[in-house]
Amino acid sequence: MGPRVTITYCTQCRWLLRAAWYAQELLTTFHRELGEVALRPGTGGVFVVEVDDEVLWDRTRDEGFPEITALKRAVRDRVAPDRPLGHTDVVHTDVVHTDVVSTDGVHTDGVGGEAAARPSSADA
Repeated sequence: MGPRVTITYCTQCRWLLRAAWYAQELLTTFHRELGEVALRPGTGGVFVVEVDDEVLWDRTRDEGFPEITALKRAVRDRVAPDRPLGHTDVVHTDVVHTDVVSTDGVHTDGVGGEAAARPSSADA
């Protein structure tokens, strides 16, 4: 039998669906490598992901919930280090900027920047 992943989640915070989604993603990706994925109810804001009692992610320690790609990489590194994960292995560092023009001709940078009062190409 393969490794056991345990996801301990806070029932008070209603994080069951989040934990179940992570479990589904891990089971889909590592269906041959994992022996089981268990959901363990807890309280007090806990959200911890372990592989065979080794903590891979702790919401408190790691300051939030993991991106699924980061969690899959961490699990892969522990259970199948030679296995490629395809697009999940690609770490994107580029920021994509888009130019957004509203109906009143105000531009924004598309990355949450402030609106700039510059004319749109439609005004030219």
